[in-house]
Amino acid sequence: MADSHDAQLDVAAQIRTDIIKGKLEPGTKLREVVLAERYEVSRIPIREALRALEADGLVESRKFSGSVVAPSPVEDAEDLFEIRIVLESATAKRAARRVAERTAGQDPDPRWAEIREEIDAILDAGDAVIEAERYEDLAVLNMRFHFAVAELSGSLSFISLLRQISGKIEWLYSLNLMRRGPQAWPEHREIIAAIDAGQDALAAEVMARHVRRSRDSYFSTMSERPGTT
Repeated sequence: MADSHDAQLDVAAQIRTDIIKGKLEPGTKLREVVLAERYEVSRIPIREALRALEADGLVESRKFSGSVVAPSPVEDAEDLFEIRIVLESATAKRAARRVAERTAGQDPDPRWAEIREEIDAILDAGDAVIEAERYEDLAVLNMRFHFAVAELSGSLSFISLLRQISGKIEWLYSLNLMRRGPQAWPEHREIIAAIDAGQDALAAEVMARHVRRSRDSYFSTMSERPGTT
């Protein structure tokens, strides 16, 4: 069993997926010994993975009971969507401005082209997932797209802020995956088109509209479920 950084990242991704898909329900105790056996690693990468997931808001550390799966983000949904509208429209706007700066030779960042290629790969992967009706894979791809846009912005503050709420965003997205996922995915191409054109106001507007549609769809879905209001 490996204790490498790669092992920690891999097991963190597996635990994250199991929480978001409901295989590890809110309140579940996350005992290192049990998790090490479940994911076939030693306790060291488990311990580090739990710390990372705590930073993402998916795990809580309690004084006398250790680590547990955090409560569902449903109660915080309205606040999370409002934060996203402001934060992500700002990232799209800043990313579009950087296009203009690059055109003028003022932003020679060599990472730009690499990130932009990654976005194309993410969008193509999402298209393939939808065509194959493997909608459960969209949650991870959706978060990868939004992170990549934040990276295009070049703002470490935007990236850090998005990272802090990314786990809960992905969790909320998964709760409305069947309805919103296939509808939302083509909107990502509209966002990146506005960014590529260097139209910062349009990029911000399209991103804000995208998140608002996700918010409205989410609350519509929740209102239709038994026991919700």
